[in-house]
Amino acid sequence: MIPVQRLNHAVLYVRDAGRSADFYRSTFGFETVAELPGAAFLRAAGSSNHHDLGLFSVGPAAAPLAPRRVGLYHLAWEVPTIEDLAAARTHLVEVGALVGASDHGVSKSLYAHDPDGNEFEVVWNVPREAWGDYEHHGIVEPLDLDAELARFGSRAAR
Repeated sequence: MIPVQRLNHAVLYVRDAGRSADFYRSTFGFETVAELPGAAFLRAAGSSNHHDLGLFSVGPAAAPLAPRRVGLYHLAWEVPTIEDLAAARTHLVEVGALVGASDHGVSKSLYAHDPDGNEFEVVWNVPREAWGDYEHHGIVEPLDLDAELARFGSRAAR
């Protein structure tokens, strides 16, 4: 067995690494660790990784993503609070990237696309003590973010 602790970084093929790096910097506040011709390496604020995301240019003629293809479905970026998730929703709507939102019982998720159509998730994990029966079976329900803010937000009655 390989003793994995966590995912260290992801690497994506994109049409234009510079354009995609701009998107991830402006959307997530990632910082540039290194840029090379056709490549960019980005780190999330507060990350202990050398880089969290690598981007490699494959050119403007790259084939579009096809649904139901073999390969990566999405990346999931975790935020620390439900308020951060709400702020992410606002920002993703402003940049025209938001494509969906789901309640998974143990987590609340937003889904969006980067400029090349790569899907990513912004996820907030529900406190473990509130998982209940969801710990052993998953759900995919519509997300009522306002209700979740009232339930879990910092101003919610405890």
